[in-house]
Amino acid sequence: MTGSAPCCGNTTGSRPSGQALDARLMADLKRQLGLLDSTMINVGTIIASAIFIVPSVIALTLGGSLPTILVWVVGGAVSLLGALSAAELGAAMPNAGGIYVYLSRAYGPLWGYLYGWSSGVVINPASIAAIALGFATYVGFFVPLDDGGIKAVAVASIVGLTVLNSLGVRLGAITQNVLTLTKLGLVTVLIVVGFVLPGGSVANLAPLWSDAPLGKQIASFGVALVAVLWAYDGWIEITYVGSEVKDPERNMPRSIILSTFIAIALYCLVTASFAYVLSPATMGASSLVASDAAKVTLGAAGAGLVAVAIMTATLGSNNGIVLTAARVPYAMARDGLLPRWLATVHPRFLTPIPSLAVQAVVAIALTLISTDPSWKNTYNHLFTYVVLAEFVFYGMSCGAVIVLRRKEPAMVRPYKAWGYPVTPIVFILFAVWLLYNTAREQPVDVAMSTLLVLAGLPLYWWQRRLTARAAPTP
Repeated sequence: MTGSAPCCGNTTGSRPSGQALDARLMADLKRQLGLLDSTMINVGTIIASAIFIVPSVIALTLGGSLPTILVWVVGGAVSLLGALSAAELGAAMPNAGGIYVYLSRAYGPLWGYLYGWSSGVVINPASIAAIALGFATYVGFFVPLDDGGIKAVAVASIVGLTVLNSLGVRLGAITQNVLTLTKLGLVTVLIVVGFVLPGGSVANLAPLWSDAPLGKQIASFGVALVAVLWAYDGWIEITYVGSEVKDPERNMPRSIILSTFIAIALYCLVTASFAYVLSPATMGASSLVASDAAKVTLGAAGAGLVAVAIMTATLGSNNGIVLTAARVPYAMARDGLLPRWLATVHPRFLTPIPSLAVQAVVAIALTLISTDPSWKNTYNHLFTYVVLAEFVFYGMSCGAVIVLRRKEPAMVRPYKAWGYPVTPIVFILFAVWLLYNTAREQPVDVAMSTLLVLAGLPLYWWQRRLTARAAPTP
């Protein structure tokens, strides 16, 4: 930790000071993740099932091949602006918890808590559940499964990944590296066969652009961006395990930026490949766009290849989320904002097993209570209000770069955001526009996002009261 201020703002009661907290984090969580590990965690989390599904949603919304590709470029550029800002914060404050730490330090513990609640306690377990259901659905391609069987396989995958990541961060990282590199190879194969093998045509790219009125196109573009930003979500993932990254001043910024560029390239190429094979209209009408595209070029074997690719992608993404996301409630518990036992680290495996276990229990509960038999519908319902909730805090984290440069000019910053102050300001303005456009187009989803965030306030006040009561009397 650099600088003299506490990591999470001013504290009260018996909560440890920022410097004491840093020392305890360093004593428990060891720096074991290198640049390859960090990059594969981010890439593996970003490139999940969305790459096989979201292009269909985008094509249906925009209706032309050029905007369906352009929206990935814009979404990637926006994500890169956020990533550049997060890289500065991550290099300066390489602690467990990521944005929770940054918001707490810049704005106070309430804002850090609200992010931790919505992301680490609610959103990430929900994402784990949805992705696990996706994995299990495609297991059903090879082994017939009814609804109960799909849920059982999903639960088994959550339990297995949780146990694996409880046995050591290196084991989880090695698993992530293997799954992510395999996933990248399979996605590359799908891209190449789409352009090289017979079945695709330049004529399929028509129409290049929608003939809808400009105002409607702009509004639709904004709605499509929500789906795109959900697909890119994950560039922040490595900051959750900041206290376990070796040479974080160099490796965190590099992994964040490198993984974002890799994702931009893959998403644009995959979308272009699908459009070249199917056409925007067929993409929009397809419920399994990747399988449909592969069937055109590879025949029946194509569907099997896509099923394997999706199973690998979802398993790798969930491994990355399981590994990293549990560090958010862990860090909150260390600060007294969640029950203290969640901050326990296993003395041999050096992993926060209680936090991992609770995360798994919540994800399993969400999996079992899911009443929607269609994983795609569950997925589509999730990404809108999840992205909206997170973009409030992503915008605030970019604001934290500005706030902390003014508030703590002496803080050592091994990496400074390229293009400052334009970079964070543009991202903040975009976040405001995204929220406004979505509130106008999808007000119910905005209301759900707001409720999701505010639902954590009663627990915050209750936990703060318990902490104050436990504080020694002066």
